[in-house]
Amino acid sequence: MTRSTVRFAAVASLAIILAACGDDSPAGPGNGDPTNAAPTVMSTGPQSDAISVPRNAAVTVTFSEAMTPSSINATTFTLVQGSTPILSTVSYAGVTATLVPTGTLPANTILTARVSTGALDAAGKAMAAAMSWSFRTVATSADGPAAVNLGTAGDYVILAKSAISTTGTTAVTGDLGLSPAAATFITGFDMLTPPTTYTTSALVTGQIFASDFDTPTPANLTTAVLDMQAAYTDAAGRTLPDFTELGAGNIDGLTLTAGLYKWGTGVAIPIGVTLNGGANDVFIFQIAQDLTVGNGAIITLTGGVQAQNIFWQVAGAVTLGTTADFKGIILSQTLISMNTGATVLGRALAQTAVTLDATAITQP
Repeated sequence: MTRSTVRFAAVASLAIILAACGDDSPAGPGNGDPTNAAPTVMSTGPQSDAISVPRNAAVTVTFSEAMTPSSINATTFTLVQGSTPILSTVSYAGVTATLVPTGTLPANTILTARVSTGALDAAGKAMAAAMSWSFRTVATSADGPAAVNLGTAGDYVILAKSAISTTGTTAVTGDLGLSPAAATFITGFDMLTPPTTYTTSALVTGQIFASDFDTPTPANLTTAVLDMQAAYTDAAGRTLPDFTELGAGNIDGLTLTAGLYKWGTGVAIPIGVTLNGGANDVFIFQIAQDLTVGNGAIITLTGGVQAQNIFWQVAGAVTLGTTADFKGIILSQTLISMNTGATVLGRALAQTAVTLDATAITQP
């Protein structure tokens, strides 16, 4: 046998032995990570040292590779305030784990999230070291944000720019104002007296003002409309919300505390919502689309909350369903529509029109 033949036979025998034993190289089949590196955390939400984090924020962590789902749980992914755990639920999808607190996070508080080495990749390899990071929640006083200044718009229970109309037996307690549209765009109220600076109606416990009435009414209404628009801008421009996208826009059945709430969508209240707090607590709701309150839905106030401290800033239309019981100041950029039998303790301030149908609205 030649020397080259012996060398070939030896190489072939080694290949057979390796095939029988399997390939344990880092790129071998069956490994969860071709590099055989320990999994790491690529990003977190909120980021480390973030401030003014909303009090309903979820906490997320994105890994460098797919993980074993069963190893991502409320034991390996935690959130604490000091040494006190925040009760939460944990889910995992793709390469991202999500921790959702079961309650509202405390205001102006440093919280710490932690991922332990019990988190394993798909091949069962643990992280080389635990990962932790901290962030601070939004600073909110016990009474919520500062109230919105309505200026002279607060002199009216209904104020609109293009029209105010009613059908049925409506009952309004407070003054009505319309500008720049004229009195002919106030319909259904059967105004009783020839207008001077104001007129009256059997449906209104108060006075009715329009832009074409005697001086000083036109100037007063111009100022009130400007104040209404400024109040809308103020409410819409508040920053550092306590809660964002709460309920994905459906807040039905929730009990809410004082604070600034923000949605990039519309908001629906099919059956009802409770606002709980003290007599000076302020609620501001920033709504980017429509506000829809269902038939018979009730806004319940508990603990002394006052309708005058509740502000619904709505970029879209506001619709109050049949027999809905609503509380608060509506600052709408478009239409406010109150259906048959709806009741309102608050104000309807619209930059277009207000329509009523056998509605009872009372200024707070």
